[in-house]
Order: sequence, then structure tokens, then C-alpha cells
Amino acid sequence: MPEFKLDNRLARDGHYITDLPLCQLRLMDDARFPWLVLIPRRHGVSEVTELSGRDQRQLWQEATQAGELLKRCVPGDKLNIATLGNVVAQLHLHVILRRRDDAAWPAPVWGHGEAEPYTSVQQADLGARLRNAAESMEWAV
Repeated sequence: MPEFKLDNRLARDGHYITDLPLCQLRLMDDARFPWLVLIPRRHGVSEVTELSGRDQRQLWQEATQAGELLKRCVPGDKLNIATLGNVVAQLHLHVILRRRDDAAWPAPVWGHGEAEPYTSVQQADLGARLRNAAESMEWAV
């Protein structure tokens, strides 16, 4: 079986947090929105339907747990979980914690203004909080 390779755009647009049982967990580099991306470590997969039933269940479990992780680390009002794949074909799932006062509320975050990258201090701080919280959680398998 070929080795998992992360799409260049996903690598460029986010920061590595940790590996979960199925997915690589990354923080999107946009400080306007607390935003995680889950990328199943499966070669050549672009659709949820291409995952085995077990992997589909695991993906949803990791997505809901990633939402709880985000809520532990950052205040927010509404959790959004979605897949799109129109720009990057590699299967990835967005987990975004929205706030009523965020830059796009109540509209979707996609295509709203320009991303505001985290400063190195912000990214290191939030990345460490997410990583520490993720390590304290039991991720379903």
C-alpha cells in the first residue's frame, strides 16, 4: 500500500498538531477562526465514501472529539464540521469553532476576506494547548 502523503496546500495552509488513530490533525493558519483540519492518513482518498466503513466511523468520531478539543482550548458559540474538497482533492474535514462576533458570522468562513496568519507566539501557544489537550483525551479506535 502506498504511503500517505499530505497535499502541499494542506501542508502550507496549516500547522501540524498531532496524529490521531486515523487522521493527521492540523491547525489552519487563520487567527480569525479557531479551525482544525483532519486528514485521514490514507493514500489517494478524496471522498468519504472511499474509506472503509470502519474508517468512516473513525473519521466522524475523531471529528466530534476534535470539536470538543477545540471547545476546551478556545471559547466559541457554534461548532461547524464540513468537507468540501473543491480546491484540494485530498479528503480532509474542517472543524471550526465559530463565535457570534467573528469576522464572517453567521455566513460560512470560506471566501470571507483574507486569512490572518497566527503570529509565531500565537501559533506556538495555541498549538501547545491543543497538543496537550489532545494527549489527555482518549481517541476512539
